[in-house]
Amino acid sequence: MSFTDTLPLERLLCRPVLISALALAAAIVLAWAWLATRPMESMAGMTEMPGMIMPPEPWSTGYLAATFTMWALMMVAMMLPSAAPMILLHARIHRGTQTQRTLANTVFAFSYLAVWTGFAALAAVAQAALVSAGLVSATRLSLGQPQLAAGLLLLAAVWQLMPTKTACLERCQSPVQFIHRYWRPGPAGAVRLGLIHGLYCVGCCWSLMLLLFVGGVMNLAWVALLALVVFAEKLAPPAWRLSRWLAAAMALGAGYVLIA
Repeated sequence: MSFTDTLPLERLLCRPVLISALALAAAIVLAWAWLATRPMESMAGMTEMPGMIMPPEPWSTGYLAATFTMWALMMVAMMLPSAAPMILLHARIHRGTQTQRTLANTVFAFSYLAVWTGFAALAAVAQAALVSAGLVSATRLSLGQPQLAAGLLLLAAVWQLMPTKTACLERCQSPVQFIHRYWRPGPAGAVRLGLIHGLYCVGCCWSLMLLLFVGGVMNLAWVALLALVVFAEKLAPPAWRLSRWLAAAMALGAGYVLIA
């Protein structure tokens, strides 16, 4: 029996899909567990000395390495849940033997994460620059000036209404159409598909990720809230126009920050 002749339930429960689902669940749980249990001082790049904690040197190798690790794992924790439908669909419809399908799906997922890893590297450099300039607290990793925080919220609100944001979001909301449009056979095709999906995803969510500096990169509740916003925005029906509601909420938040 060919793959196209199998029953939907068999395709849903096929081995590559189960492997992918278990791997995704493990990666998400481990990333969130690391963020929840890691000491705040080490995540902020601070050095603990006997009886005192030394402030970080933003451009030191140790600080940049710790910051990059934090951002990379944070991207795994925040973005993999919303990317799971696309990754699981790819595992289900990819043709070939089970080994070939599992390999192609793994390559697709890692290529997607490679894009967000690049974003994490840029975010780490941006964080070091902001801390060095005194614009971001070295301990809370949040913007100290309300004008800057309000400006970042307004920037995110404006981006929510931009046509480019809408186009990127539509690609992320329609896994079937996305794979039908960009799928190519073989490992090279899986790499290409993962990179394209990652770039669209960054185009959709980069402004939301920058809002981590508003509530604090070290604020796990704020990180979880933004992850929930990303997940809801990608899975909500387009008729809900959630992006517009989020834009309004961000604009109101900017006003509140300035008044408070």
